[in-house]
Amino acid sequence: MRISVVDPAAYTPPYDRALCAALAAEGLEVELLTRPFRHGETPPADPGYALREDAFGSSRTHPLRMVALGRHARGDVLHFQWLPLQELDQLLLPRGRPTVLTAHDVLPREPRRFQAAAQRRLYDRVDAVVAHTEHSRARLEALGVPPAKLHRIPHGAFTQPASVAPQRPTELPEPGQRPVALFFGLLRPYKGLDVLLEAWRGLQADFELWIVGAPRMALPPLPPGVRLVPRFVTEAEAAWCFIRADVVVLPYREIEGSGVLFTALGFAKATLVSDVGGFSELGDAVARVPPGDPSMLQASLAGLLGAPGARRALERGAAEAAATTFAWGPIARTHRALYERIAGATG
Repeated sequence: MRISVVDPAAYTPPYDRALCAALAAEGLEVELLTRPFRHGETPPADPGYALREDAFGSSRTHPLRMVALGRHARGDVLHFQWLPLQELDQLLLPRGRPTVLTAHDVLPREPRRFQAAAQRRLYDRVDAVVAHTEHSRARLEALGVPPAKLHRIPHGAFTQPASVAPQRPTELPEPGQRPVALFFGLLRPYKGLDVLLEAWRGLQADFELWIVGAPRMALPPLPPGVRLVPRFVTEAEAAWCFIRADVVVLPYREIEGSGVLFTALGFAKATLVSDVGGFSELGDAVARVPPGDPSMLQASLAGLLGAPGARRALERGAAEAAATTFAWGPIARTHRALYERIAGATG
C-alpha cells in the first residue's frame, strides 16, 4: 500500500519524518509531500521513504499546488497533517482517494475570520480524523464529527537523531552547578510563560531557567536567573538543551498535545505540566500542577529542582512511556490498520 503524508506548510517536520519512517518500517511505500522548513535545517530524510520538499511553496501558490495534488500524489491514501488555508482547502481537497486528517489542533488558535468554521467543514470532507488524545477526540465529537470517523492514535515520542551531535546555543552558558528548568518552544500566550515567570521570582537564587523559542508575543521583564534564546534553534541545539536540562516545564493554560512534551519524554526528562487537556492523560510519565497557579508551580518546581530522587522517578516514568505507549512502531501499525480500513471502505 502507498501512503502520501502531506504537510503543505511544513508545520511539524519532526512529527512528519518520524511518522513516515515508522510507516515505512511497517512495509508501506511512503512519500512525504511538503516544503522546506522556513526556520532552519531539518535532519536528512530516512532512506525508507521519499521526501518531496518541492510539492508545496508559499501561501500564494498553495491553492494551485492543492489543485495539482490529486495528480501528483502517489498514495492510495492521502494523510494530511495540516491544512493551513482551511477556507480554501476544504474546497480543494482531492477527490477519488481516501483521505485522513490528523487534528493536531482541533480548532485554530487565534483564528482568522471564517477559519474555525472552515476547519469544521474539513472534518466533514475527509474519510477519517486522527486525534492524539481522548481530550481531542471528545472535543471533535462535541463539534459534531461522527464517532465512527474518529480514531485515537497517540503522538509518538521524539528521541535524539543518531546523526545529530548536540551543540550549545551561544546564548546559554556551559553547564554549571545550579539545576536548570527548561521552557522550550514558540512563545505564545496560551503557554503560561507569565505564570512561570511569576513563580520563578521566588526560586531565582538557587536555580536557572532557560527560555528557548521564537517569541510570538510581547515578553514581560525577565527576573534574574533567567536566560533567553529568542529564536528557532537547530536540531543540534535543541538536543543540547534537553540533555542539559534537569526539568522541562510546560505551564500551559490549555492544550491538545505538544511536540515539546514528546521531546521531553523521548529524552527521558522529568517534566512538570499543567493539568489540562491532553496533559491530564499522561499518568506517571509527568508531574502535574493546576493551570494558572504560580504558587503551586513554584512549590513543584522547587521540589523537583532540589530533589534528584524525585527527578529520577519521573525520568524512569518518561522512559517507560516513550518505549511503550508512545513508541512509533505500535503507532505506525495502528495507522496502517486505519489506512487499510478506509481504503477497503472506499474502494
